[in-house]
Amino acid sequence: MNDSMDFLLWTRGTAFDVAIAIFIIGLIIRLFEIVSLGRERTLAEPKGSEFLPGVKTILTRTLPDGGTFKRQPLTVIAGYVFHVGLLITLLLFIPHIELFRETFGFGWPGLPNPIVDAAAVLGVVGLLAALWNRLTNPVMKMLSGGEDYLVWVLTFLPLLTGYLAYHRMINPYPLAMGLHLLSIELLLILFPFTKLMHTFTLFLARWYNGAMSGRRGVQS
Repeated sequence: MNDSMDFLLWTRGTAFDVAIAIFIIGLIIRLFEIVSLGRERTLAEPKGSEFLPGVKTILTRTLPDGGTFKRQPLTVIAGYVFHVGLLITLLLFIPHIELFRETFGFGWPGLPNPIVDAAAVLGVVGLLAALWNRLTNPVMKMLSGGEDYLVWVLTFLPLLTGYLAYHRMINPYPLAMGLHLLSIELLLILFPFTKLMHTFTLFLARWYNGAMSGRRGVQS
């Protein structure tokens, strides 16, 4: 028990602080790299505004177009199920909110544990379905590389270990919580340096595409 408690204290202390620092510094550096690239100067006279079309594109691209859903229904469904389950589990589980409050000084109301537990299951099912689709769909398999599978593992482990810890399926309990925290810390450390950065850059990219289309006076 002492070893597992020491492990939990280390993941809650030193390891967590290091992971948060790397995540924040890495995120700032990556975003600075993207923003510092700037954009080419456009000499043509604008035919429309940029801001509102950019915002509109962010919103409209959130829903898949009919053609994409028809071609890849499993990809779309698994993606939405996973993301909804993950966001509910991450942002609306009361212990997670208290951790945010302890770390950053603010929090918000959460959902009852059974609802979050069901969302975690949905997240796990969505990720497993996405992996199966990646392994069996010829196009997805061809496009997938080592980083794609690494990102899948980094995302899957926090959901899995959190579920196992919540249901006391690993003993002793401090070991289960330590493994859960360690999986989150690995995710935070590698987040800025992998495709997980799309969590932030996708909104920049969508706004830019919509803004440029708006400037030219066409639909994004």
